[in-house]
Amino acid sequence: MRRIFGSIRSRATLGATLVVAVALVAAGAAVLLSLRSNLMDQAGNEAQRTAQNVVAELAAGKPYDQLDLDDESPVQVVDADGTLVAASDELERISGTATDAVEPQPRSGGTGTGAGDDDDDADDDSGRGEAGEIGEGTEFSDGSATIDGESADYRFAAVPVEAGDRGRLTVYAGGSLDAEQSAVNTALTVMLIGFPLLLGVVAGVTWLVTRRALRPVEGIRGEMAAITASEDLARRVPVPGTHDEVARLALTTNETLAALQTSVERQRRFVADASHELRSPIASLRTQLEVGVAHPELLDLDGAVEDTVRLQGLAADLLLLARLDAGERPGDARFDLGALAREQAEGRAEVTVEARSAQVAGSRGQVGRVLTNLLDNAARHARSAVTLTVRREGEWVVAAVADDGDGVAEADRERIFERFVRLDEARSRDDGGAGLGLAIARDVAVRHGGTLTVGRAPAGGALFELRLPQAQ
Repeated sequence: MRRIFGSIRSRATLGATLVVAVALVAAGAAVLLSLRSNLMDQAGNEAQRTAQNVVAELAAGKPYDQLDLDDESPVQVVDADGTLVAASDELERISGTATDAVEPQPRSGGTGTGAGDDDDDADDDSGRGEAGEIGEGTEFSDGSATIDGESADYRFAAVPVEAGDRGRLTVYAGGSLDAEQSAVNTALTVMLIGFPLLLGVVAGVTWLVTRRALRPVEGIRGEMAAITASEDLARRVPVPGTHDEVARLALTTNETLAALQTSVERQRRFVADASHELRSPIASLRTQLEVGVAHPELLDLDGAVEDTVRLQGLAADLLLLARLDAGERPGDARFDLGALAREQAEGRAEVTVEARSAQVAGSRGQVGRVLTNLLDNAARHARSAVTLTVRREGEWVVAAVADDGDGVAEADRERIFERFVRLDEARSRDDGGAGLGLAIARDVAVRHGGTLTVGRAPAGGALFELRLPQAQ
């Protein structure tokens, strides 16, 4: 059961069906109530018309035994004392009115009964009351009655009338509720049969529509599972041509796969290049040590020290790159970039420094490493002079390192910031470095919210500009 309702399609179908079911029940209840109310009002209006016809006759002074009482509907005439003075001839039982009596009671004082009297007919004025007035205010009630052996429910209307010397009378007339009950029962039956069928249609349509809508998602999931199993990051998930959320999900997934593929390839290339770069100094150092063990007089201590220093520097570069790749935050310490530039240029005879004081925030050690790498790179390529300047440009602090060498070709100005890239392949590894200095400098600049670019210096060499946001 958990697996069935664990799918989006099942939950969507169940949710849509429940919503429609609630809406149908609410709408059905409203329809039934409205239908019942309208039919009740019709029955009440019918009862009121019947009662008003009798009231009009009573107001005109017509005797009780001559009243035109509807034999198909229950009618009662009750006096102020609650005594039944006139009723329909076929009335056998009644409830819901002021009295459940069905046989009129004889009255003295010139009033008649529910049946005719030959002696009264002989007297022209016998059984006739004085003219009266129709009262105001009709009241309604529900009840039942039996007429000529048939029982039914009725809506009763009670209409008062002032009947002259006969006093205040109340006429009760009933309107049949058979039509109301029949219509409500029919509507209820239709709903009980139709609603489940409609819910079944809604559930089926929702199931099919959701299945079709989620089919691309299943394709994405299947392809992702295949990529995970094969570890082939070159594969991509299918992108539907619907231009909807699913299509955007597929595009984003492919972008993520592309970034992951690039990252993995970069990591593999990094490991391979690092291994290659480490192999040379380690092999050289091992060879020198083995020669020294066998022939101490041939041990090249200076070369061993140089290889050790180079190996130490390479290990430091690799460690810094690993920390940068891991997302190490540079911190927010404030320091003077101009003072740091003068400090890094100290002891370099070929470097001319023009550094103004400017405050930046971040890691002083990492930014110092950037300046060192730029100065080392400039010293390797300069003919005679290197210039280091620090200035402010709006909200930025710019540290520029320029040399008078051959410069960097425009096509290579981005490539030199890649790891283990050396344009001077003809140089020895000892002179040219491992190709990590500029890559480290670019990564540090970016993580400090700045940039590192290369262009052409006024003297014709390379011009590296480090831009960092000025500390607030």
